[in-house]
Amino acid sequence: MNPIVTVEDAVTAFADCMEPTNAELDAIEQEMPVILADVDLLDAYITTLDRIPSELDNRRIRRARRRALAARLALLNQDAGASVPGGAA
Repeated sequence: MNPIVTVEDAVTAFADCMEPTNAELDAIEQEMPVILADVDLLDAYITTLDRIPSELDNRRIRRARRRALAARLALLNQDAGASVPGGAA
């Protein structure tokens, strides 16, 4: 008879290094507005998958697309401002 062996020790041995670092959590927090705007845009697209989009649906998609682009632009401007040494000339 073969005993059943669990792999719990092998899986939990690396549990400490599997957690995200503080820098990774900060990066996720900084990108959260972009992530949420993309979720809203996907939600707007998903609602129109099984039907012909109405004018209201088209407005919702356009609005969500503008919010997603604005969130990306804000993130890029924030990153560009942080990486320029000495400030504006």
